[in-house]
Amino acid sequence: MLGAAVAAVLAAVAFGAGGGQDLSSATWTEVFLTTGGAAFGVLALLSRRVTTRLWGGPALWLFAALAAWSVLSVTWSVYPEDTWVESARTVAYLAVFAGGLCLARLAPRSGGALLGGIAVAASLVAGYALLTKVLPGQLAADEIYSRLRAPFGYWNAVGVAAALGVPATLWLGARREGRPALAALAYPATGVLLIATLLAYSRGALLALGLGLALWFLCAPLRLRGALVLLVSGLGAAAAAAWAFGQSALTDDRVALPERASAGHALGLWLAVTVLALLVAGVLCSFALTRGPFTPRRRRRAGIGLLAGLAIAVLGFTVYESTRPGGLAHRISAGVSHLTDTRARIPPNQPSRLAATGSVRARYWSEAGTVWSHHRLLGVGAGGFATARQRYSRDEQRVRHAHGFLPQTLADLGLVGLALTLALFVAWGRAALRAAPLRARRTTAAPSERAVTMSLLSVVVVVGVHSVVDWTWFIPGCIVPALLAAGWLAGRGPLSEPSSAPAGPDPDRAPLRLAAALALLAGLLVAGWAALGPLRSQNATDTALRRLIAGDLRGAVAATERARALDPLSPQPFYLLSAVEDAAGHPLLARSALARAVRLAPSSPDPWLRLATFEETRLRDPRAAEAAYSATLALDPHSKAAIAGFLRVRSETGS
Repeated sequence: MLGAAVAAVLAAVAFGAGGGQDLSSATWTEVFLTTGGAAFGVLALLSRRVTTRLWGGPALWLFAALAAWSVLSVTWSVYPEDTWVESARTVAYLAVFAGGLCLARLAPRSGGALLGGIAVAASLVAGYALLTKVLPGQLAADEIYSRLRAPFGYWNAVGVAAALGVPATLWLGARREGRPALAALAYPATGVLLIATLLAYSRGALLALGLGLALWFLCAPLRLRGALVLLVSGLGAAAAAAWAFGQSALTDDRVALPERASAGHALGLWLAVTVLALLVAGVLCSFALTRGPFTPRRRRRAGIGLLAGLAIAVLGFTVYESTRPGGLAHRISAGVSHLTDTRARIPPNQPSRLAATGSVRARYWSEAGTVWSHHRLLGVGAGGFATARQRYSRDEQRVRHAHGFLPQTLADLGLVGLALTLALFVAWGRAALRAAPLRARRTTAAPSERAVTMSLLSVVVVVGVHSVVDWTWFIPGCIVPALLAAGWLAGRGPLSEPSSAPAGPDPDRAPLRLAAALALLAGLLVAGWAALGPLRSQNATDTALRRLIAGDLRGAVAATERARALDPLSPQPFYLLSAVEDAAGHPLLARSALARAVRLAPSSPDPWLRLATFEETRLRDPRAAEAAYSATLALDPHSKAAIAGFLRVRSETGS
């Protein structure tokens, strides 16, 4: 039951929040996560299970401090409205982490159910992404790119969402306990996850998956069984992906729908055959393994064979690359150069990008460093990179994220935020390694329990590594499973000790527990309500726009006033108020509304550009417009509208 509930929640978050950029879906997802975390916290506080020690407490407090710093950064943010939104996201993630910690306190043996839920949710996401290729007319008629993007609208998110499920399915197929029929399902599930990762063409996801699997095979006690699952599933996935890579209708961008549909149906047949074949192979392997465990001699021989095969593959790849023009050393040097080149070209959206090294991340990281160099201690405020970047960027492309958690944190929250983040990582690492020690001799726990914790740790590693090179943190469907697993690991404590034990009534602490539970519930409910502010303000602004179009100027003004009250940090209501006053024949009041928007977000070029345009076109004041255009260009030197406007008014003033 718990595993099904976890799967349902994670799938709902992935499909409900999507890419995390739509304010409505993201906000309701955050409210759901925040209130859910509050509920788990209350249950943990009121539970009659007494914990000798609150495992993971330092990590939880440091996470809370990071969230508080994000909220506090609204006071110096370059764009307070974005800071409000990002702070709400961070608080929701804190609630998820705390929920995982409380789950370990309430149900210390629930790690397997958590892994099962992650495996099912990841398989559903990967399966749906593949279905958009199989049935483009029904699910992705307007898709122009060949890479998998649904349900997040971002290919790398699909890649990591599929990759994070692989350690969970390996555990499911390799575990000794449980029904063989259930273990057999791990084979087609792993195949689907691997195919989705490959068809997303995500190099970062493959790198993260490789490191996560390296950890799993080095530390998990089910290596040979897991290797069997990965080898069989990998062969099936490789065959399906290789066929798909050879179909131009599946690998080229902007292909006509009829061609995509025809190739998609053929892909569907390939996938069906692959899943069926892997299911049969899974049944055969699972029932074969029930005959009994490997003898030490057979285990040793199998291990030597796997290591020898891996060594031969590495050696063969090295020899092949060394014989190609330029040699292996030159290729490695060129690859490193491309990774650090801020002017590197973006590889095409084709399978060839999996072997390419060019990337634009170095550019974004460099820009994040430039932003930080001007705001070293405090940063520009949570979510402020998107606004601050325009001032220092060398191109016209609008990018909201620095494509890396650490560069983004440094730019947004400064040295203080980075210090809190690193302290949180150290505290969590110490807590998690109690439940998942890297060396088996450091624990007396059963191998089955250690397999669970190492699989959960591998899930966290996959997402964590990918967050280093991309903006995975901002996509709930990718980060929530990892945060839930991370919280559970931190709160579990050593496997050799029970994390909690039944206890009788504690009359001395009962009032204190009740007060803490009520305070926690009230605090997180307030946080959830506050997260709704920007969305409610946006809805009120939309209402004002509809009333303006209908000619109800008085109603439009009332709606803009409500929007301002709901989100006093947003300049959007002032833009609409300006339009309403202008329509009412009050141009000076319209200008005043735009001036108030400028005062609210003086570091953003958008309100300055709107003010400049109004002064030029409505008030016919070229000198005032020139000053506003100059301010816009100081904040966004590549704004084509500002450049054109500045040149126009400059010719009129003769400056």
